[in-house]
Amino acid sequence: MSGLKRWRESHTGLADTWRVREWLAYHLRFFGERSHFVLHDAGGIHGEVFEALRPWIELGRVTVHDIRDQERFDGYYHNQFMVVNDCLHRYRFEAKWMFFFDVDEFMYVPEKETVSEVMESLEEYSQFTIEQMPMSSKICYSGDGPARTYRKWGFEKMAYRDVKKVPRRDRKYAVQPQNVFATGVHMSQNLQGKTYHKAESKIRYFHYHGSISQRREPCRHLFNDSRVVFENNPYVLDTTIRDVGLAVKMFEMRTIGDRLLRTRQ
Repeated sequence: MSGLKRWRESHTGLADTWRVREWLAYHLRFFGERSHFVLHDAGGIHGEVFEALRPWIELGRVTVHDIRDQERFDGYYHNQFMVVNDCLHRYRFEAKWMFFFDVDEFMYVPEKETVSEVMESLEEYSQFTIEQMPMSSKICYSGDGPARTYRKWGFEKMAYRDVKKVPRRDRKYAVQPQNVFATGVHMSQNLQGKTYHKAESKIRYFHYHGSISQRREPCRHLFNDSRVVFENNPYVLDTTIRDVGLAVKMFEMRTIGDRLLRTRQ
């Protein structure tokens, strides 16, 4: 798939190195070798995070833009609209599709499909929105035993999905950038062509809210049940992302070797 660009929302707190590592490995495998990731650093990419990014930067798979001075200039919610539109216009003629999402969000397509097939099926649309699957970043699945659980990657052990019924959850989106004049945080309202809002059977994203800024072991509460009520909120065990953990680790090892094995969690 030619020229895909990914944008990460600018991060003003210090990011968790391990979470960034696994997010990149997962999505570089997911989107394929012709994808490229664009990260905007508003201060969250400290030294350890940059070392986790370095192998992918050297391979030409990741670009980092330093926008740390953005806080000096007033703009809504850390200048997010400025950042997404900078990304849109900087790369609009280099990418067939752009996905706009954050480092605590994991894209997913059903096992029998590939992301390329999904994109081809949505070719007639200039934009489509992506439904959220909210995951807990406070409770973890301990089915492997506590000792082995702590050695797992974050998306392997944070396996409980929030099933509380709410009117609406935030969505993320993808666009064909040459059809878009300006964009926003959760979708574009300035484009030519059609927008599709019913893509949940084709693509979804799993949101581990709050996990990126913890900078510590996320598992403070372990459960080994298929259904859990925690802090008066219902959760169900969902191993959708967990199940690809081994494949993601093997992809990282094949692509950049053992350069990140000593990354601290």
